[in-house]
Amino acid sequence: MTNEVLRAFRSMPLLLFVIAVRVLLNRTVRAQNQELQQHVTEIKQAAAKNKQALAQYTWVEQVNISLKGEQKKQEHFQVRLGPDGKPQKTSLDPPPDTSSDNGGRKHRLKEHVVEKKTEEYKEYAEQMKALAQQYVPPDKEQLQQAYEGGNITMGPAGASNELQLVIKNYIKPQDSMTLVFDKTQKELLRIQIASYMDDPKDAMNLTVQFSRLPDGTNHVSNLVIDGVSKQLNIGTQNSNYQHL
Repeated sequence: MTNEVLRAFRSMPLLLFVIAVRVLLNRTVRAQNQELQQHVTEIKQAAAKNKQALAQYTWVEQVNISLKGEQKKQEHFQVRLGPDGKPQKTSLDPPPDTSSDNGGRKHRLKEHVVEKKTEEYKEYAEQMKALAQQYVPPDKEQLQQAYEGGNITMGPAGASNELQLVIKNYIKPQDSMTLVFDKTQKELLRIQIASYMDDPKDAMNLTVQFSRLPDGTNHVSNLVIDGVSKQLNIGTQNSNYQHL
């Protein structure tokens, strides 16, 4: 009996150490979860606030579409948010010149070839834009689902005031969205997305930069969509924000 008691006492410090470590780890995990939930809530609140503020603005959007490094199209739009919260765009570009020149049939044939090539990437470009809109701006319900599913990890970013959240399986299986958030100003700074179209091999990368208006409203200033397999790039710049 005496030997059993001695062995029990000898093992007690190790047991207490294990218990203490478990308690400390549990407290750390709870604290991290609480901090993560807090930042997810802040991002959701900031997105809702800015969406409401942007409804009072109109701005100019410039879109550049490039295929294999060659610019194919540039468009300009006047944009505002509609009652449903989605962008409503009005073209600022003059209508295309359809008048014929001295080339006659040769000119029309060349136009037909150009139009055919344009249609080949136009549909794909629209699909890329549609997919990008599912990620930007981040949706509060999707963010909450990602948090509850354990698909968000938190870590430091470049500067001391920056926080990085990495979200997996946000829209599609195995996609990734990295949010860089300013903890002081409570606003998004950058978003980096790695996703894909219908097939995971058909990768689509998305880079978003945010800027601040004089009244504090946060908005997308630059957005670049890169369709890797098609070598199709869509760059969007937003500027000239004016109160309605």
